[in-house]
Amino acid sequence: MLVKKQFLGRLKDFGLNTYESKLWTALLSRGVSTAGELSDIANVPRSRSYDVLESLEKKGFIIMKIGKPIKYIAVHPSEVIERVKKRVKENADEQETILDELKTSEILDELNTLHKQGVELVEPTDLSGALKGRSLVYNHIESMIKGAKKSVVMMTTTQGLVRKYENMKNTFKKAKERGVKIRIAAPLNKDTEKIVEDLRNIVEIKHMDNITSRFCIVDEKEIAFMLLDDKEVHPTYDAGIWVNTSYFATSLQKFFDNEWIKSKVPTLIRN
Repeated sequence: MLVKKQFLGRLKDFGLNTYESKLWTALLSRGVSTAGELSDIANVPRSRSYDVLESLEKKGFIIMKIGKPIKYIAVHPSEVIERVKKRVKENADEQETILDELKTSEILDELNTLHKQGVELVEPTDLSGALKGRSLVYNHIESMIKGAKKSVVMMTTTQGLVRKYENMKNTFKKAKERGVKIRIAAPLNKDTEKIVEDLRNIVEIKHMDNITSRFCIVDEKEIAFMLLDDKEVHPTYDAGIWVNTSYFATSLQKFFDNEWIKSKVPTLIRN
């Protein structure tokens, strides 16, 4: 039985390797079959077939039929998807539990100590880095906000505000609860009205349409700023720079404060 490589590649989404994919599709085409028959059909070495079929059985893709010779029955693909979903969820829950336990473990304390000692040895000019891809940029900005103690200021685009609302609303809320003052400046329009209304008790937002910069400053010492226009770049190729320097941060914050004074408060916040 010839199965296209592209099709077999897609079966990796089911969590199958190449041999598992070949034997499972072979069994699906036969309904019931022996290991030897499946080995010949799928072009899988007989020495590996039994191990691979045992793996498929454990994963819930096939059922072993009692009798001699041993035969295998294919599970309906729709049922397989449900089983895979259940297994993925169970694994995710298990990993989440392990990570939660690590938060209060001695291992994390030791890692934090190592990091603190390491950072103390680093020159301030070395505390910088390039961020490639919008997802990584946003993850880093979110981490910065989580560590904020006093203030967060952001200047962004209209769509940037929408994205940050979708990805960071809970982070903004938790920072507010810690007493952090958050200010965001962006070009506001009808697309952002609901966002402004929803965030009105969490952050201060002002309309700014004459500047298209994208940056975030935390506690006047840590900055992440974007290098490209988000209207012209694919999220995968978006890029930013992270710098930990109070000298640059203070200067950029003064620029933000000056523009903030001149900017308009949205009507929704006024009323």
